[in-house]
Amino acid sequence: MEKSQYGRRDRLIREKRHDTYREYGKWPEPTICTECGALFSNGRWTWQPAPAFANKTVCPACQRIADKYPAGRMTIEGDFFQEHREEILNLLRNEEALEKGEHPMERIMARDEAEGRTVVTTTGVHIARRLGQALARAYQGELDLRYGDGEKSVLISWRR
Repeated sequence: MEKSQYGRRDRLIREKRHDTYREYGKWPEPTICTECGALFSNGRWTWQPAPAFANKTVCPACQRIADKYPAGRMTIEGDFFQEHREEILNLLRNEEALEKGEHPMERIMARDEAEGRTVVTTTGVHIARRLGQALARAYQGELDLRYGDGEKSVLISWRR
């Protein structure tokens, strides 16, 4: 078979990476989220009070929550977790408060409990990793982090 002057013709066509929740441009400043009250100002989302003339939108974190499309998913299980459940969940709430205070787009979305385990979903990979590392630091145990989809999502499991 004769080779074409344009190279192989059977290559897969790669689509540009597509992330619905990624900000491809800047929001007009100032912009306030109508759901959570976060303010986009000086190139980032903050918890500052918004001026009366601020533009209005739904921030990427609130959009993820509304769509039920988490970036991070952490599964917590084991006998130790069952015995220290409230203590561990308080640790997760405290870590979320610290992260969310600095980075409004990093939040816990939901906590689902079933069959002796808890699944915590998050709006970002950074908070998911932070929660997993906080558990491992405080209680040791087995921590497994698996990034997927170009590091735009993470699956974490912790057990002890």
